[in-house]
Amino acid sequence: MVQISKPFFIVNPKAYVYGKQAVKLAKIADEVATKYNIDCLFTAQFVDLVRIKAETTHLIITAQHMDAITQGRGMGHVLPEALRDAGVQAVVLNHAENPLEIGVLDKTIHRAREVGLMSIVCSDTPSESRAIASLHPTMMICEPSSLIGTGSISNDDYIKATNEEVRQVDPEVLIMQAAGVSTGEDVKKVLELGADGTGGTSGIINAPDWRVKLEEMVSAMAAFKEAEFA
Repeated sequence: MVQISKPFFIVNPKAYVYGKQAVKLAKIADEVATKYNIDCLFTAQFVDLVRIKAETTHLIITAQHMDAITQGRGMGHVLPEALRDAGVQAVVLNHAENPLEIGVLDKTIHRAREVGLMSIVCSDTPSESRAIASLHPTMMICEPSSLIGTGSISNDDYIKATNEEVRQVDPEVLIMQAAGVSTGEDVKKVLELGADGTGGTSGIINAPDWRVKLEEMVSAMAAFKEAEFA
């Protein structure tokens, strides 16, 4: 399983871009992450993952979902081993746009661990964050579903509460706070409040210049890292 350094960044374009545009964004993210020496996860449509892996060097290639199936029957489902063998290193689970029941989530995290994939599990409320932390994923994205894509970041109380709930259960779980994060100031704020990482979707995709936006956000993370570990 790949090792990740804090603080880290995620670019999660969902289904806003695909094909050549997804590769273009991935290459920009790869160059910016390399420039600032920041670990960067990059999600994409399943059919684009192999090409993105081949055309980048620094990104942690991340699937947007997988299933807890094993080799054999499973028509229409995503086999963990197939992702791993395609060069995928991590998988996002339980996003608000693709939620999983807790029992299914538990099995899927276990399968990810079996094949050496990092599991990145989304949670909504502080109580849900605590429950999911008990399943011991690699990392969590704590974000109120009501703020996803709004450009409004979580308030201080929410960030502190979810961080605390997760760390009380399993201090080894890495925590991302990412709801509405779209500026360098947003990045700095969530890191100062205790997050291990952050990233974005609409704030990046809707920017007039992807490179300028990623430079703004990732350079803010690099500046925080330098100040924190100086």
